[in-house]
Amino acid sequence: MKMTNRDILEKVKNMSVEEQRNLTYDELKKMIDPMSTDEIIELSNIIGYPVFTRLLMAELRHRFVLLQDGAAAIIVNEKKEILLQSRADRDKWGLPGGCQELGERFEDTILREVKEETNLDVKEEDLKLVCVVSGESRRNDYPNGDVVFNNTVLYYIDKYSGELKWDSESKDMRFFSVDNIPKNLHDPDLVEIYIKMMGE
Repeated sequence: MKMTNRDILEKVKNMSVEEQRNLTYDELKKMIDPMSTDEIIELSNIIGYPVFTRLLMAELRHRFVLLQDGAAAIIVNEKKEILLQSRADRDKWGLPGGCQELGERFEDTILREVKEETNLDVKEEDLKLVCVVSGESRRNDYPNGDVVFNNTVLYYIDKYSGELKWDSESKDMRFFSVDNIPKNLHDPDLVEIYIKMMGE
């Protein structure tokens, strides 16, 4: 019996991250051809927009420079220490955050990413917009050859609940005083904005 579009979406949803990232261009093309625009958006959000976009570039996927929109969070504790995560994909510390999905508001992006990456719960009304950061400082070169420029909406969060836990994207996660921030930062420009904000 032929699989419906809904069956295909459920099948991809149940794949591991590695299986999703190993989908070939031909496999994706076969999936997408009969889908409506809304179903393609859903498929993109299941796989993750940046990965989905690169998979559709076939052999050019690691050569094409992507522009990504996303959000990051300056999460501070009562001592005004900043929460950083040691990323699993490289030897660098960075802020919790990630890419915006299709149709998602930036507020939803950061609430989702904070929950996924730290297990902390934050209410939308407790988000404080710091600024939108773009330009050359937002270039990221990844170990696999991917190069992206991020337009990042930066939020400040000092009200949250829950127990700090992290997933496979992180090796470690802890609060640092501004005088003891690691040198090997993934987001040095965003952290500098926070330090400058503290001094004002």
